[in-house]
This record gives sequence, C-alpha cells and structure tokens, in this order.
Amino acid sequence: MEGILTLSKREQNRLVVLNEVEKGEMGIQEAAEILGISERQGWRILAAYREEGAAGLAHGNRGRKPVHTLGEEIREQVVELAQKKYEGFNHQHLTEKLREEERLEISRSSVRRILLGVGIRSPKKRRAGRHRRRRERYTQEGMLLQVDGSRHDWLEGRGPWLTLISSIDDATGKVPFALFREQEDAQGYFLMLREIVEKKGIPLAVYHDRHGIFEWPERKEAQTLEEQLGGEEPRTQVGRLLKELGIESIPAYSPQAKGRIERLFKTFQDRLGSELRLAQAKTLEEAQKVLKAFLPRFNRQFSVPPSVRGLAYRPIPHGMKLSEVFCFTYYRTVGADNVVALGGHRIQINPCHGRQNYNRARVEIRERMEGSLAVYYQGKCLVTQPAPVEAPVLRVQKRGRLGSREPSASSPLLTPKEKTPSSPKTKSPYKPGPDHPWRKFWKRKTQRTDILTEQLT
Repeated sequence: MEGILTLSKREQNRLVVLNEVEKGEMGIQEAAEILGISERQGWRILAAYREEGAAGLAHGNRGRKPVHTLGEEIREQVVELAQKKYEGFNHQHLTEKLREEERLEISRSSVRRILLGVGIRSPKKRRAGRHRRRRERYTQEGMLLQVDGSRHDWLEGRGPWLTLISSIDDATGKVPFALFREQEDAQGYFLMLREIVEKKGIPLAVYHDRHGIFEWPERKEAQTLEEQLGGEEPRTQVGRLLKELGIESIPAYSPQAKGRIERLFKTFQDRLGSELRLAQAKTLEEAQKVLKAFLPRFNRQFSVPPSVRGLAYRPIPHGMKLSEVFCFTYYRTVGADNVVALGGHRIQINPCHGRQNYNRARVEIRERMEGSLAVYYQGKCLVTQPAPVEAPVLRVQKRGRLGSREPSASSPLLTPKEKTPSSPKTKSPYKPGPDHPWRKFWKRKTQRTDILTEQLT
C-alpha cells in the first residue's frame, strides 16, 4: 500500500524520545544525550518533527533512486551474458570480459551483487587467506639450520644455469656454508653438511622442503620386501645421513614456513649476482671462488646476535669416521661366486672375519665421496678386490616377440645375405616321420588286428 511510511528502529526510538520532549517531561539536552547526538542535531530533528510529523524523522533520500545506479536493461544484459555466452566464468573474469568485449564499465562488486541477486554464484570457491605470523628465531646458534637449493641464471647468460645449495642458521642469520652445483642433488647436500660438521660441529636439526632428496615417496611400492616385513621406514641417502648423525629432520609444508632461506636467496640473487657480474664469472669454478669470498662479508653485515650466547653444535662422536658416514649406501645380495655388483662395478669378496663364503648374504656397499667402494657385512668392512669383467654372451639376434632386430651388415661375426624378393609360402600340413611314436602306435595296433583275424578264421 502506497503512502505508508515505515520507520527504522532508530527512527522509532527518536520518535518516542521526541514525544517525551513535546510533553515537557524531558529536555532537549537530555534527549540528545539519550539518542547519542549533539544538542544542535537534537533541535534540528525536533524542528523537522514539529513541521512534518513522523515523516520528518525519515532520511531525505529514502525511496529515491541513486544517481549512479545501473539501469534495468544493463542488469538484464549482465545476467543474460553470465547465463549464456560467459557461462561458467567467475565474477572477476566476467567483469574483465564485460569491459573488454562488451564495453560495459561495471565494477566487480556490482557484477557480483547483480548475479547474487538472481542466484548466480561464482563457480570457483576461493579459500579465505590464512593468518600468518613470523616465527620467533631459535635462541642459540646451531640449533636449527634451514637448507634449500635455488636454480637460477646466476651467471646471467655468461655460462650455464647453476643451482646454489645453501644453509642459514635460524638464530643468527649466518650462512655456515654454500656451494654451486650443476643441479640440486644429494651429493651437493653431502658436501655442504660435511663442511659444516668439520668446521663447526653437528647441528641439532635441519629444516628443509619435501623434496625427494630428503623424503622418500609415501608409497608402499617404493619399499623393498625386507623393509616392509621388518617394518623399517625407507630413507633417502640424505635422510639416512641425518639419522646417523643424530640430526632431526623437519619438513616444511609451505614456502612461507621456510621464509628465512627464501629471503636469503632473494638477497643473494641481487647482491651475489652483482658480485659475479663484477668478477665476470663464466664457469662453475669461477662462481665458487666468488661465493667463497662473498660469504664472510655477507655474514658480517647481515647476521644478528643470538638471544643465548654459545654454540649448540655437537662435537663429532669419538670413533666416528666421517668418510664412512658421508657416503652413499646401497644394499645388494652376494652371488654364488662371492661377487657383488653395483652399476658397472664387480667386486670380489675374499674370505675374512672367520667366514669363507658370503653366498646369498645381504651386504652393504658404501660409495665414498672420492669414488672408492667398500663392502660391509654386519658392520664389518670386508676384504675385497675388483672382480674379472664378465665375458659377453654372443647370440644371433632374431626377430621375436621382444622386438629384437636381425643383425646388421656391419657385424664382424655374421655375413649379410642378399635380400631377394620371395613369393609368399603356403603352410603345408604337418606330416610325422617314419619313426615317429604316432606311426609306431598305429603299426602295433594293425599287427594285433591281423593276429586276431587269423585266430578267428
């Protein structure tokens, strides 16, 4: 019903208070204090009430159409485009298309309001941003090292792309050691950790991403049968090294979690990149020299004092040989001839430690950083020597179900045959030979038949 004025709750409260003022039971100053307005505003509202009644308490723009409102035709056009031509577009993408293709300058909030008004939601649900806060530093140097690798054009086109493998102390921001590698590999982390252990000691924990260098894939197929039966957790080479050194391995589940080393790489790409450009480094070796001279200056300028003095690095345990720890470990089964294979290497195991034969024994092969190989059984290093190279088996290659090819004309053992066109052969039925068991069977049967015939006659 037109002409009926509907007051809001606030306006109804004002009406009640102003009626009290008109009855003389309340002063304008007390009324303004109750309504939460100034005394001057109270007189203005009272004058409007006396002149227009309750309608004077309503806002002057009530019922009026805003000047900047969108016309009904534009609203219908937006809804139609969203349902047909741009069906499935999210609100932001649709707003861009309306501006670029349809020449409709409408804000994203207006598009969203129009579509929500007719029940069209954005197809992509956006997750609300998580509140993040910077984690407090560890209290003592050596308690936690963040490690990672950065693949970047460090030489700026003067040489190949390189990967910087670095570590940063969480408490002080110092870089204990860093090195350039061609790729991010396990050997690079081995070299970095060994340098830190030899010069400073063993850190308490290492914070890293979930790269396959640190963590084994979470699949049962990735485990050996012995590991599954024994309930052992499979470990990578770096994971095995951290366990033997007693270093806690802490994985990060987001780049923001290890933000300290991420910011370090950003600084390095600026400052270290300029240093490499100044030195005109073109190779990995030249970049390594620049990095070695750069790290002490960087640590002096950017490191901060820890909240607790002293070092948390642990000393190397007595009797531990770093050459036996910093190595790649593989498990193999010894053959019947006491030979174990690793890649292209064949290792002969000699009798030792009171045992003559190691046939079918499960041994551990350690490949040291300098390239030498050692075989261990039950923690003891076995006496070995290089085994003779196995002679290759020569076979005539025939075309078969495995896709093998016929020998080429260049083979020194086989002479090529000239290829002549041949007519297609018809397959004749199989005919047994004169001495085949089938023929002997029928021959004996015929002889028995003849004997019976003679007896009956």
